[in-house]
Amino acid sequence: MRPSLNIAILANSQSISGGNNVLLEHAGNLVDRGHSVTMVVEGEVDRGKLSWHRRAPGLEWLSLDAVGERRFDLAIASFWRTCYQVARIPAERYVYFNQSVESRFYPEAEVLTRSYADLTYCLGLDLVTEASWIREHIRERYRQEAYLVPNGVSKDLFRPEGPRHAERVPGRLRLLVEGPLDVGFKNVKRSIELCRRAGADELWLLTSTATSSVQGVDRVFSRVPIAETPPIYRSCDAIVKLSYVEGMFGPPLEMFHCGGTAVVYDVTGHEEYIRHGENALVAAMGDEAEVLRHIERLRGDPELLAALKARAAETAREWIDWPASTDLLERALEEIAAKRPSNAATVKVRSELVAALASSASGDINARLEEAILRLPVKRFTALAKKYLTGKLRKRMKRY
Repeated sequence: MRPSLNIAILANSQSISGGNNVLLEHAGNLVDRGHSVTMVVEGEVDRGKLSWHRRAPGLEWLSLDAVGERRFDLAIASFWRTCYQVARIPAERYVYFNQSVESRFYPEAEVLTRSYADLTYCLGLDLVTEASWIREHIRERYRQEAYLVPNGVSKDLFRPEGPRHAERVPGRLRLLVEGPLDVGFKNVKRSIELCRRAGADELWLLTSTATSSVQGVDRVFSRVPIAETPPIYRSCDAIVKLSYVEGMFGPPLEMFHCGGTAVVYDVTGHEEYIRHGENALVAAMGDEAEVLRHIERLRGDPELLAALKARAAETAREWIDWPASTDLLERALEEIAAKRPSNAATVKVRSELVAALASSASGDINARLEEAILRLPVKRFTALAKKYLTGKLRKRMKRY
């Protein structure tokens, strides 16, 4: 019998998001297999925010401040900010479940924030990721190996048959745009404009933003629980998802499972399952003219639309479900938990050291901080860490 693990997952929030959906699917499945999983968040736990995901209410939730002396086999960070807080959770080993290269979420001018995000790969955390391109990025840039755990799909929910809000009408193209309105790199507002310019017959929006109407949109679905989204997908012919940054985005794959196709940019992660001209149409990043042509083709060529939908359905049938995905995560976590010695001391020291260096450095230094720490010899890093911690201790002693 395989030993059970006691796991803490430090989430960035309790809100609706694709990243949190991934965490909650895995957490629920791990509990089903006999493991203990505690979801941890900074600030107070608000159980009223959990109804959007069917697994969330059944999990244990704790505030980070309330963890106290509870001890875990593994503590898992889930977003770059949580990497600098995860060591507050007493654990034998610390893990980073990395769902994107998160420095890319921010403009290049935000040097400090981007540096903090990139330096998470230098903290000594064991690494797990959801996309092969992220694993290659980590391998090539940071000379580290990450466990690969592709995301699954809830195939009991996302399927072609089932309720829908409206029937698809031959000769009439109904498009879906998905994403928050206030996150720039998701590019939702511009996607709406392009769909209208391309002559879409009808346009729907599925968003985590609290809103009841959006200019140019025929029907808005706001903050819909995930279990209630399949009827929306089944009602539309295609999803237009023009994000500038993604890890392995789920909505086009969910649309494939519900009988539709997609128009996307060649954003990182699209290559995990999207094939241009076979199951979807792909435009070069930022090429809005190409996006317009793709939508116009879908509207004017019913045979192309039908062929893309058919191949998208084949892709969906071949894709793994969440239990199969959690099989991979479970094996990875068991291997990580068995590693000796513990990485706890390394993560704690490096987190404090990186935070101190980054917060006190100039913007120019921050731009090179990641490279400098990567090339720092172990002995030099240890000496620097001791010097930093000794100085910190002296400052504290002066207060008494």
